[in-house]
Amino acid sequence: MAESKVLTKHPLGKKGRTIDKGKYDAVKRVLVAALRSQELTHTELTKAVVKKLKGKFDGNIAWYGETVKLDLEARKTIERTASRPQRYRLR
Repeated sequence: MAESKVLTKHPLGKKGRTIDKGKYDAVKRVLVAALRSQELTHTELTKAVVKKLKGKFDGNIAWYGETVKLDLEARKTIERTASRPQRYRLR
């Protein structure tokens, strides 16, 4: 049986990555849940994803988190604020 894959997008139009759909969905769930209640900096968002998926995930959690975060930005699900430091929030 072939594994399901997702071709991610990049907000700046760079080449996306093809990743496992199960991993994509797991990281997306955590990212959206983390941003549901508050805006987070890049560091806070990365820490939240790593903390939630540590021990339940095969692969580099931070890399997958960054890849899915960029994809969600490109798909207009999340956005960066203009504040300093930049924060992320749901659109």
